[in-house]
Amino acid sequence: MVDLYELRQLAAFAELGTLSRVAEEFHLSTPSVTRSMQHLEAYFGVPLFRRGKNRIELNDTGRLAVSHAQKLLGAAEDAVRQVRAYDQRQRTIVVKSCAPAPLWELLRRLSETQPEKMVSSAICQNQEVLSAWEDGSCDIAILPFPFAGAEPCMAEQLYVCVPPDHELARKAELRFADINGFNFLLRTELGFWDTLCREKMPASKFLVQADTAAFDELVRSSSLPCFTTDYGQHHHADYPQRVNLPLRDPEARVTFYQARRRAER
Repeated sequence: MVDLYELRQLAAFAELGTLSRVAEEFHLSTPSVTRSMQHLEAYFGVPLFRRGKNRIELNDTGRLAVSHAQKLLGAAEDAVRQVRAYDQRQRTIVVKSCAPAPLWELLRRLSETQPEKMVSSAICQNQEVLSAWEDGSCDIAILPFPFAGAEPCMAEQLYVCVPPDHELARKAELRFADINGFNFLLRTELGFWDTLCREKMPASKFLVQADTAAFDELVRSSSLPCFTTDYGQHHHADYPQRVNLPLRDPEARVTFYQARRRAER
């Protein structure tokens, strides 16, 4: 059977031009590389080189052998990548979620119930989550509406969070129409919540902050309103110096649905 290591040396010879440079590249002796080339000629059963005094070069057959060697080496490398990727996929749970809160809850449960598995998670827009579920590229999908194979997993209510002296704080509850036009602090990676707020508030501008600590500092020091949820108030950042006002639009209260592949049930 042909030796892939020797084929790599043959391909390297086509690129480098001399046996001594191939030997240097592979940390071998030149006689060792010479023997490899002789083994390949014996395997193919034909001469691959033109040999002259102090010089060796590929003949036409040798150049054809190099072309096939490069294809074989590429196929071998691709096979290794695919096998490794398959093994990694078998040990990884891929999660796509439309929002952070249901993802946080799921990750907590997965760490308790399947600690031996790695988890790859992402917060995406609804269509990306649905596409990943339908094409099989994720194991668990979370969306804010029913879809094939999904069951309800949690509900979440959106709130507006303002300083007590803000004009919006005089109201007991709000609707998107009341806050459209106000500038807001906004976190990144909110998934469909981000899209919903921007659609419902076309006259507003958003100061977007990716870093959690920086966002919390802005909330403490700024008079700009921000969003929170009932889940966030209980499990993550709570701002006691601010007032939380529920949004009463039907779209501001969401039930999330989760679907899992059979292997992850």
